[in-house]
Amino acid sequence: MSGVQTITVPADDGDQRLDRWLKRRFPQVTQGMVEKFCRKGELRLDGKRCKASDRIAPGQAVRIPPLPEAEAPKPVAALAIRTADADMIRDCVLWKDEHIIALNKPPGLPSQGGSGQGDRHVDGLTEALKFGYKERPVLVHRLDKDTSGVLLLARTPRVARRLSEAFRARTTRKIYWAIVAGVPQPLMGTVRYGLVKAGARGEGEKMRCIHPNQVETTEGAKRATTDYAVLERLGSRAAWVALVPITGRTHQLRAHMAEMGHPIVGDGKYGGSGQENLGDGWGAQLGGDISRKLHLHARRISFEHPITGKPVTIEAPLPPHMARSWATLGWRETDVPADPFQDPE
Repeated sequence: MSGVQTITVPADDGDQRLDRWLKRRFPQVTQGMVEKFCRKGELRLDGKRCKASDRIAPGQAVRIPPLPEAEAPKPVAALAIRTADADMIRDCVLWKDEHIIALNKPPGLPSQGGSGQGDRHVDGLTEALKFGYKERPVLVHRLDKDTSGVLLLARTPRVARRLSEAFRARTTRKIYWAIVAGVPQPLMGTVRYGLVKAGARGEGEKMRCIHPNQVETTEGAKRATTDYAVLERLGSRAAWVALVPITGRTHQLRAHMAEMGHPIVGDGKYGGSGQENLGDGWGAQLGGDISRKLHLHARRISFEHPITGKPVTIEAPLPPHMARSWATLGWRETDVPADPFQDPE
């Protein structure tokens, strides 16, 4: 166990999340440890309490509490498991260049560690994605554990900062695909309900929708905006929708669709997994051959390359359980526009 230490943020390490900076410098530190240090006030930024998501700047002083020593080599059995995980995460690579790696994150794999997430997550597997670089690539955004699809990692701190700035400035464009209960009306629109943590025991990160007029007067509430478009329908029972999160709040798409009365199929947290869907909305299960897993997929991301300046668009194929649902319902990926929100040329 090390002692308390204070590190001045170098010029090249500015404008990034505190938790990511700390985990890169000390690989033995987990996301859960960072969150605990922050809750107890043991991790401080310029002498003040801080959050894991706070952004650091060059010259700031980071007080770091005693840390465990780096792990000793694991036994052979553990290495075999890690090798299998390494092969799995490499198979998820959709696209890469000298600066960025894009994964098709499988459902069920958390983006990061944390409360209840265990020790198997994308961030913990990035050692297998170095591809000859000295440092591990870093996440610049995240997807919920049960959401699949495109996930970007930066291969250098410089690229991480620029991609993070692009996400904050909302110059990246993400399109998700989902199946929802019922058919939203109108067929294309915008949801503007704010979000606040539900706060009830046992609900974890569950969010509660707040009317836009009440966001400013509700403690902890944040504004949230989602565009949606119906792409295909199954009578009145279900719809294939495209979703664009204009803001990036926790569980935003899931909470917004549930608030409309059209929860995402397979969403036990927001749709009530025991509710039967008889049509016109509500009920998170379709029954029959349709999987009970969450049907939410980050289908497409578009952004300006932070180094070359060229436009980049990456698409992720559907995960197996969603591909089977599409086949069962007779829907084909090629039958809908890539971006239904853009005017046809």
